[in-house]
Parts: sequence; structure tokens; C-alpha cells
Amino acid sequence: MNPTLLWFRQDLRLDDNPALQAAIARGGAVIPVFLHAPEEEAEWAPGGAARWWLHRSLEALQQQLAALNTQLVLRRGAALPSLRKLIEETGAGAVYWNRRYEPAVTVRDREVKRALRDSGTEAESFNGALLLEPWEIQNQSGKPFQIFTPFWRQARRQLEPPAPQPAPSSWPSPATRPRGTALDELALLPGVRWFDQIEATWKPGTVGAHRQLERFLETAWSCYDTGRNLPAIAGTSALSPHLHHGEISPRAVWHAVLASAKSRGVDAEAALGSQFITEIGWREFAHHLLYHFPRTPLEPLRAEFTKFGWASNPDLLRAWQRGRTGVPMVDAGMRQLWATGWMHNRVRMIAASFLVKNLRLPWQDGARWFWDTLVDADLAANTLGWQWSAGCGADAAPYFRIFNPVSQGRKFDPEGDYVRRWVPELAELDASVIHAPWEADAATLQAANVHLGSNYPNAMVDLKQSREAALAAYREMRA
Repeated sequence: MNPTLLWFRQDLRLDDNPALQAAIARGGAVIPVFLHAPEEEAEWAPGGAARWWLHRSLEALQQQLAALNTQLVLRRGAALPSLRKLIEETGAGAVYWNRRYEPAVTVRDREVKRALRDSGTEAESFNGALLLEPWEIQNQSGKPFQIFTPFWRQARRQLEPPAPQPAPSSWPSPATRPRGTALDELALLPGVRWFDQIEATWKPGTVGAHRQLERFLETAWSCYDTGRNLPAIAGTSALSPHLHHGEISPRAVWHAVLASAKSRGVDAEAALGSQFITEIGWREFAHHLLYHFPRTPLEPLRAEFTKFGWASNPDLLRAWQRGRTGVPMVDAGMRQLWATGWMHNRVRMIAASFLVKNLRLPWQDGARWFWDTLVDADLAANTLGWQWSAGCGADAAPYFRIFNPVSQGRKFDPEGDYVRRWVPELAELDASVIHAPWEADAATLQAANVHLGSNYPNAMVDLKQSREAALAAYREMRA
């Protein structure tokens, strides 16, 4: 049997990898390859933080493959000519891969599959990223869903994910291997080493993904419904970057939750109805929307928002990006993002609401910043989150729902621990005023060594006035 090229993409794992399992089942040697072609992802090539993660994840995958006495062939260049060259060099008769769902990538992949098949090469793709693929769920009219609750209700009716498959214990390697480029030559890491704190925070790769899942199930899952909203504690799974890069499958997460529930005497149906599994459902919904509405990374799903009166102010945008807005909860989140490549989801909503409603800057500006700074930058999730915050997407928060960062901080960071960690200028302030330092009297500020407008900025907007201005703009759009 001639060899199979196994084309790794956002599925950087050996366990529960459908394309890998199919390649081994086909018989013959399996040649693992990774092709770096960011130009084929159009304007959504991976941002800086995601490129760091990709480099480290590829390192981890190389180590796993080396343990099986094989190696990952890295190539730089467009997918189709790179694959054709590899077919010529190896005599491969098939190319297998797991599907992605970003608009530019799906177009590219269809062209690759068609061209390979036309030239006599077997080309097959598989679902390694989702519990259900976007076209497998439809409403009663045969159309895609645009509201999460009925989407997830229908998905749950259809869901019976099989148990995840283990990684192979051996690898059918070819007699001779094609040459590849060195990982460093892909230039995924920046020339300036700005990622030290990101590196100290995360462990990319399959081992890190499963350790993170185990930590979550042992320490945070049982109190997830409340803990997930408290940014000062490790109350969320923090699995999003691992899922995005395919270091762990959603099936593995699903079955791990069931196993953990069983060990604790929790009913399986209760476990699958939990808020954490619902968050996995939101991930599915995001991909459902992106696939069926491919213009949404740049355009609002709700067409009326194309005439919304967004502002343009580069200075305000840069202050928001750097966590220098003078609003502590927003600044804490933006600094956490810059330092670690990740931001707590509750704070993402607060920071996003502040940008699009209090500053009235376009949601696309926020989406692009998140895209470049998040280690879990995922086009489907990023688009859903920002259109939700802006009120212009599917099942979005109404535009008139405007998060108040002060009341949100007092509710979800009541002692101010999250703000103290990321905005150390305010660390000595009492919890009663740490989320609104402009409310503190001069003596309180002096005692805490807080000098508004000097070592910490004044709030760039009045929260009440900017809220009223946003609502007025919304009314004008609807007029």
C-alpha cells in the first residue's frame, strides 16, 4: 500500500484524531506533515500570541512523534503545491486531514480536495474539532439556527459522541522520510521576546491540555456555576486555547465530564445539563454561525447595524488596548490579556461592552485586537463574542444592555483581588472604592498613594453620560 500524507492543522494531537485513525486503518506508511501558509487564511492568519502557542504546540507534537520513531515534516508554502510536491517525493496515494470551518480555509480546502482527486490522489477530510458539524443541525425550516437555546436543544437530541480513541502505540513509518524545514524557520516566534509571562502561564500541547482538564475537574467543576464568574480565582477550565489548537478534542472533554460526574455520584443527565457543558455548546454554536454566515467576522449579522454611528478615536482605542482607561475592571482585564494572552470571560464581556458602548468604537477594532493578543484566538468564538457584545449578531445581548464596569466589579470581584493583581497602582485602595477610585475622597487616595491623572489615569469617559450617548445613537439608528 502506498503511503498516506496526514496533514496536521488545528488538530495537534495523536489521541482521538479521526484523520490519523483513518490513515492507519488504510494501511501502509503514514507521513505526518504540517504546512505553514498564513497567506491562505486571508486577513485572519494567526496573531502574535497564537503564533507563539502554535510554535510551542508543534514542539510538543514533534516530541510525541519522535517517541513513536517518526517525525513531523514541516513545510512553508501554499497547501496544494506543497502537497503535490510531497506526493511526488513520497509516492503517497492519499491525503487525510481534519476539517476547519473558517471561510477562507473552507474555500481553500475544497479546492485542494477537488484538485487532488482530479489528479488521482485519494483526499478525505474528517470531523476532529466539533461534536456536531455545522450542517448537521437545522431548524424546522431546514435553515441554520440563530438563537442558542433551540440550537443546543436540538444538538443535545442528536448528540451521542463516541468515546475518544487513544493515541497509537506504534507508527507505520516510511522507509525514507521527506525532508522538511526546521520549526524555527517558520518564524512563528517574534524577534523581541515579549512572551515571557505567557510562557510562564501556559503549557501548550496534549500533555498540558489533559493536565488542565484534570485540574479543572478536580478543583473547579463542582462549583463552576458560581466560580466561572469570579475572575480572581481559577474557576474556569481555561481549555479554550487547547481546544482551538486541537490538543484535546471536545469528545474527550465530554466523556471526562461524564466520568468525573459518575465518580462523584452525579447523574449523567445533570452533568450534561451543567453550565460547563453548555459552554461547550456555545463553542459549537459559534462554529455553526461562522460556517453559515461567513461574512460575520467583518460585517454585522443584523444588517441595521451597518448604519450605526460608530466613533473613530485612535487615542481612546490605544488607551483601551493598553489598560489605561481609568476604569479599573476594564484595565485589569486588558492588562491580563497583554501579559498572559488570555482574559477571564466575564471580564471579556465587561471590556467589550466598554469599548463598543461607552467609547462607541467599532466592535471590529476590538475583535482585531483580541485576535492578535489572545492565545485562544478563534475566529468563530471571537466573532460570536464581539457581535454579542455589540448587539449586532445572533442571539446577541440587546444593544441597550450596557455592562456597568463598576457594579460588575463590585459583584464579581467584591474584595478587589483581581484589580489589585493587574492594576497594582490601586492595590492599597479599600474594596469599597477600588472599582471607582474617582468616588474616593482626597485623603483616601493620598493614603493609598493613588494620584488620579498621574500614576493612574482619570476615567476617560463618564459612565452614565457615555451610556446615555450610546442609547441615543442606538435610537437614531432605528429611526
